[in-house]
Amino acid sequence: MNKTILIEQVAKVFVEQMPFNQFLQIKVVSLDAEQAQISFPWQDVFIGNPAQKILHGGVISAVLDNVGGMLAAAAMIDKLTEFDIVSIQQKLATLGTIDLRTDYLRPGKGVEFTASAKLIRSGNKVCVCRMELHNEKRTQIAFGTATYLVG
Repeated sequence: MNKTILIEQVAKVFVEQMPFNQFLQIKVVSLDAEQAQISFPWQDVFIGNPAQKILHGGVISAVLDNVGGMLAAAAMIDKLTEFDIVSIQQKLATLGTIDLRTDYLRPGKGVEFTASAKLIRSGNKVCVCRMELHNEKRTQIAFGTATYLVG
């Protein structure tokens, strides 16, 4: 099994096996060892401010964490030298968020949202990513930085 197929499998796990991500209706637009992009549609259950009909801040942070986590998993897989399925599953099972910072730039208005992540650093123990959230008009709503445990 090659790295590209493993990364595609990680994307499927995030979309198909995580109930919260199914609730968000996340779709993976792209994922490799350097960048990730996901999208999700507006749903009224995401309202954080009924008067303005904008995204709840928790939804924004969760989506940024998701896209960063996907990228951290892909970067971890890219560094592998052996493709033992059991050890890969064990490494992915221990992947977790150490720190997440979210900066809210403007109200989360829109019909379709895109979250993207870029790799800042991928080490043996931690991975650092920078994430952004935009609406369908390409208006930036928020950005974040996260550190993930990968080893």
